[in-house]
Amino acid sequence: MLLIVLGEISVPTVLGQSTSEYRLTERSIVQQGERIGRTEEVTSWDAARTAVIVCDVWDYHHSVNAVRRLEEMLPSMDKLLQTARQSGSVIIHAPSDCMPQYAEHPARLRAIDAPKVDLPRNIASWNCKTIKEDLGEYPLDQSDGGQDDEPQEHRLWAEKLKALGRNSDLPWKNQNPGIFIDSGKDYISDQGDEVWAILKSRKIEQVIMIGVHTNMCVLGRPFGLRQLVSNGMKVVLVRDLTDCMYNPKQWPYIDHFSGNDLMIAYLEQYICPTIRSDQIHGGKPVAFSRDLRAKKDLLPSEVPMPKDSPVPWGLTSWKGVFEHPFSQGAKRPLVRCSLRIPPELFSGPIVLSHPRIRKAWLNGHPMENAEGQSVPKTFAIDFAHTFGNDDANVLVLEIDSSPVSQTPQVPEADSGPMVRGPTGSVALSGRWQIKSPSDLGDTNLPLPAKFALPPAVYYTLESP
Repeated sequence: MLLIVLGEISVPTVLGQSTSEYRLTERSIVQQGERIGRTEEVTSWDAARTAVIVCDVWDYHHSVNAVRRLEEMLPSMDKLLQTARQSGSVIIHAPSDCMPQYAEHPARLRAIDAPKVDLPRNIASWNCKTIKEDLGEYPLDQSDGGQDDEPQEHRLWAEKLKALGRNSDLPWKNQNPGIFIDSGKDYISDQGDEVWAILKSRKIEQVIMIGVHTNMCVLGRPFGLRQLVSNGMKVVLVRDLTDCMYNPKQWPYIDHFSGNDLMIAYLEQYICPTIRSDQIHGGKPVAFSRDLRAKKDLLPSEVPMPKDSPVPWGLTSWKGVFEHPFSQGAKRPLVRCSLRIPPELFSGPIVLSHPRIRKAWLNGHPMENAEGQSVPKTFAIDFAHTFGNDDANVLVLEIDSSPVSQTPQVPEADSGPMVRGPTGSVALSGRWQIKSPSDLGDTNLPLPAKFALPPAVYYTLESP
């Protein structure tokens, strides 16, 4: 049954049902003019053509509040997997960074053996944006990493992790033991190409995603929602078996659970539908014990936003930088974006140029003027200042935003900065984040750009 609720609109449609299928109520968001509403469509999925991916359900995490919320989801997660496994679905456990612990596990070896045929381009890479996301505004500032612990609790938790012999910043080594892995049936992989090979070799037509964290790994991993959707896979997210990394001290300055609601609504509008866990396992959906709000599962228009909330980094087009309020009275605002450069493109020099750039930083490293360049204000992009792979880098520029600039007046001054490599170029002429006043700490991020920055400011220098 399809039920669309938008104002007074309601349209039902009846679908069939069989004994070896999931009957799901897929929830999405649609927009008609200025009105936004949710739709619910009842669909039937063949269990044997369905896979469940368990994203980054680790044994430990650096945020104790994130651990608490995960522990509340674990029983329902495992129950959903048990039901799916018994129904004939494929289970893929994807605890990123933990493959060495499973090197000899039958489920890991099974994943490695899946034949890699006709792999999509960039399937092994992190995915920072889908085409549809160009239409939306990302709802959360997660550039601080999203950790929402109280400082004293966080310090004590870090001490406990160190006492356990763990890196308190990256403490995970295994999947959480609360999730059963069937060594005779399941798969273990954190590689996008392996996961895609599993899906295709098992003739999977649709994927159910569970795990954490919604606004980071669930979205962006090589096996995450963006990659699957971009490559034509039918996907749903189980909305009560996921959780965000969002700190209420960051924009839009709302409680953590309302932040979850904003992120779920964003996904339902721009990425994929969501379902609830009880539609699979027949039990009760998860409700976080610390979520004491009278009304839950809110639409963006229902989330109470603080008045006059400061936005530390504004969003603007490149042309809008020079008229942005942050530029008024500030001759040197900072602007930033995320920039992906595949490592194979460093076979020759890669440079950044624009006559308005005064200074530039890549992942916090000052960029030097490029030698032998005829274009003014040209900076060299050093491979040593990237992550050594094709992950997105944070590019921060100090620009001359004065109305009458002393920079040379050349045609390029009216367009965005250019990044040129040995085999191609990309104009950074779309959207940027802007801040003023600023300090040196704003020239980098506390975590990689792929986790921190919104899709609106993502650019890539494509391979030929």
